[in-house]
Amino acid sequence: MRIGVDLGGTKIEAVGLNATGKELRRLRIATPRDDYDGTVAAIAGLVRQIETETHRVGSVGVGIPGTIVAATGLVKNANSTWLNGRSLQVDLGRVLEREVRCANDANCMTVSEATDGAAKGFGVVFGVIVGTGCGGGVVVNGRVLAGPNGLAGEWGHTPLPWATGDELPGPECYCGKRGCMETWISGTGLAKDFARVTGRSLRGEEIVAAAEAGDAQAVAALERLEERMARGLAVVVNVLDPDVIVLGGGLSQVERIYANVRERLCGLVFGGGADTPIVRAVHGDASGVRGAAWLWNPEERS
Repeated sequence: MRIGVDLGGTKIEAVGLNATGKELRRLRIATPRDDYDGTVAAIAGLVRQIETETHRVGSVGVGIPGTIVAATGLVKNANSTWLNGRSLQVDLGRVLEREVRCANDANCMTVSEATDGAAKGFGVVFGVIVGTGCGGGVVVNGRVLAGPNGLAGEWGHTPLPWATGDELPGPECYCGKRGCMETWISGTGLAKDFARVTGRSLRGEEIVAAAEAGDAQAVAALERLEERMARGLAVVVNVLDPDVIVLGGGLSQVERIYANVRERLCGLVFGGGADTPIVRAVHGDASGVRGAAWLWNPEERS
């Protein structure tokens, strides 16, 4: 059995998969926010509960909202800031008495979709999570491309390309810079943009619902989001030229995004025109946790 854990800012989800990817057990609990030791204990508890209920022992992969620095083994760039500077992978391994693999949550989503999801059969896959935040991941021939700094695919913390005067210097980001993609096209970024323009306070999902009901201001907010997403993805196509782009996270459920972003993308890439498919993650919210499980191959042992 392979056990995958998706460590989010508000929830921790764990799943047990057999060798063919069939789901054996799934559990979800609230994240102990701002409590590192509590987070480690919560993850370990979920793993043990799955093993107890399935009568199996599993390898353990964990998707985290940050990255592990190869040289130090410490977490960095996590928007769940209580993880930063901590040796999460080592600490979990010690508690669970086995090797644990941690990877960026967007990488996990991408490898899940490349393995048995919307990007199955594609060589180079760029995955984007557009949820509370915004992250990206790169998978090549079924394997995560992390890079020596663990930063490959960190699209959410690149600046919005071709920013206009009213977009500069851009909103402040938790990373310490301004104008990151995450501050514009995440659910949080959508809500803040809507509030700046209209003076109205709505959550991302409420803006989507309002747009579907014909609210002109909400429709305009989604149009701005789509145009900015297309600008950001145009740079990805210019640099990486992936075979497919997969969207996950809450905003990936907004159907209009796919046609509208693709249409805008064609006019933004170098030379014009782009055949890059943009598709929705097949496994939805479960893609990240499944991808964490896929950090181990069937023939490997923990």
